[in-house]
Amino acid sequence: MDAKGYAALSKGAPLTEFSFQRREPGPRDVQIELMFCGICHSDLHMVDNDFGVSLYPMVPGHEMVGRVVRTGADVAKLRPGDMAAIGCFVDSCRTCPSCEEGLEQYCDAYATPSFSAYERGSSTRVQGGFSSGYVVDERFALKLPAGLDPARAAPLLCGGITTYSPLRHFGIGAGHRVGVFGLGGLGHLAVKFARAVGAHVVTFTTSPGKLEDAIRLGSHEVVLAADEAAVKAQAGSLDFILDTIYADHGLDQELGLLRRDGTLCLLGIPNAPANFSAMGLVARRRRIAGSGVGGLPETQEMLDFCGLHGIAAEIELLPVDQVNTAFERLKRNDVKYRFVLDLQSLSVR
Repeated sequence: MDAKGYAALSKGAPLTEFSFQRREPGPRDVQIELMFCGICHSDLHMVDNDFGVSLYPMVPGHEMVGRVVRTGADVAKLRPGDMAAIGCFVDSCRTCPSCEEGLEQYCDAYATPSFSAYERGSSTRVQGGFSSGYVVDERFALKLPAGLDPARAAPLLCGGITTYSPLRHFGIGAGHRVGVFGLGGLGHLAVKFARAVGAHVVTFTTSPGKLEDAIRLGSHEVVLAADEAAVKAQAGSLDFILDTIYADHGLDQELGLLRRDGTLCLLGIPNAPANFSAMGLVARRRRIAGSGVGGLPETQEMLDFCGLHGIAAEIELLPVDQVNTAFERLKRNDVKYRFVLDLQSLSVR
């Protein structure tokens, strides 16, 4: 099946127009005409081969929303005309304990990413969502609730579920005080979700220009991280912290803000190993945890939650031919709060 997209042909190369083939839909597959795809820092890392696993030529993109145009004979969940979404992975072993529990993201044999990978048991390359269309097993496609703006919903497939999942896993809700560190692509969604589940939200940011935004997005309080007195005033007050920061940083300041038995959950992945004092954990029985994206049931739950509560990303929508401009701006953190590509000019129909 013919497809068009934008691909990096080598490490760090600008993305260029690229024609390639998708597999023909099988009995359990859905074919989705892609309309929008979010841009995540992970896309940039993969283009630059920062993780050492990139395959070229590479069509990035793992926050996909589009319309179903074709289904296999055995597909029951989706029909042509439905709005559907695809996230960070498109297959898994399906038999390990994690997969059987609906935690495919933690598959013992590793989930198949949405791009820069090979289909399981095959030499066929998996290309991503900066493209005209996608073919995927119906198990790994999700239903987009009616009423959600499809462009603003796209970043929910990574940025959204990455922040929703730990709140759900750790049982955060009414009566909890939640700190959000970093008000970017992940952080602004963390604020929205934490507020929606009933928590008292305190946002910590290094950007004076984002103080008003933090309140508008749902924070009850906002603290400028450079204001030592304001940070100290929050000491020992938080039950849970979502750290969305990708830059290298120590964790002692954040640990000091937690109550006894509080949890610091890391979502960002800095290059340097985490730096913290064990005393910050031992003295108050605190925990440091990490969390990735959610599994398929939880991601569908998150989308339905967003439909119910009117939650979507704050985006800047760009035509797909401006993808390199978006990448350059992303490197400078020049985005509030997520870029989304309009893919409809790529249609091959």
